[in-house]
Amino acid sequence: MMTQDLPSPQDLRISNGVSSASSTTTFSSTAPFPSTSESTTTTTTTDMATASVSKILSQPRSLAEVCAALRAKLLAFLALQSDDETVQGTQQRARDTMEVIEEALRRYRPQEISLSYNGGKDCLVLLILILACWPASIIQPSTTTTSSSTTKQTLPRLQCIYIAPPDPFREVEDFVATTTGEYHLDLARYALPMRQALDKYLEEKPNVKAVFMGTRRTDPHSEFLTSFTPTDKGWPQFMRINPVLDWHYVEIWTFIRQLDIPFCSLYSHGFSSLGGTTNTRPNPALALDAAGNKFRPAYELTRDDEERLGRDR
Repeated sequence: MMTQDLPSPQDLRISNGVSSASSTTTFSSTAPFPSTSESTTTTTTTDMATASVSKILSQPRSLAEVCAALRAKLLAFLALQSDDETVQGTQQRARDTMEVIEEALRRYRPQEISLSYNGGKDCLVLLILILACWPASIIQPSTTTTSSSTTKQTLPRLQCIYIAPPDPFREVEDFVATTTGEYHLDLARYALPMRQALDKYLEEKPNVKAVFMGTRRTDPHSEFLTSFTPTDKGWPQFMRINPVLDWHYVEIWTFIRQLDIPFCSLYSHGFSSLGGTTNTRPNPALALDAAGNKFRPAYELTRDDEERLGRDR
């Protein structure tokens, strides 16, 4: 728990995915990352992963400032007028996801909710959207203050669980550690099989009743999930919240690149789905030469069915 100077909840509110008149649609000067306001093209030309760590660490921000900056970037993206169907589709996915997140934050208190976070692209998108909704959804307007006043209120950190594979990539470990600090996450790391890790986490965090998941419908065994799906019988019991369930691969990358969000450097070297070092390799569909020595970045892949070609399982 930490006390922050928070922007007024009225200034951060979205109704049906459209920013209110009091909401800004320009990038905040406190943004922790370079803004994309100078470009309205479908993708940027900067390789963001190359300098991601330096961008994240360059200007430390409070949790409230980070949330406000991400909210501003998100509102600017949603307000962007584009003829590109992928951009339009991604904007709608973001609006739909925000509705699920806001519903979850109405159902559960901050101490009852967590995020499954491993530094991958899907949970990264989900993290950004949760934090963009975080203050407006969990801080209620004070009846004793005006909308223009800035009040000091307690903004809790987002609880997260990171279940590391037995053979993690150093690049992934570094990215998780760096973003945990930048986004002020309350993260617990476990190097255990999934079921054991979840048992241990719920033992240590008995208040947790629901976990945000970055699961997409193209992931294994996910085709019949809904936005709110309890865990299966025989597993640790909690509500799985799946806000990005219907996102396509290309929409995930459109969101990351439009908002100029730093991502794990492995994605710049042909990895399109991240696991452990023994079961993950660069995606052959992104190979630039027959020998498979050079690869295009992950965001140049377009087909959902090719996403996991670099994974053994």
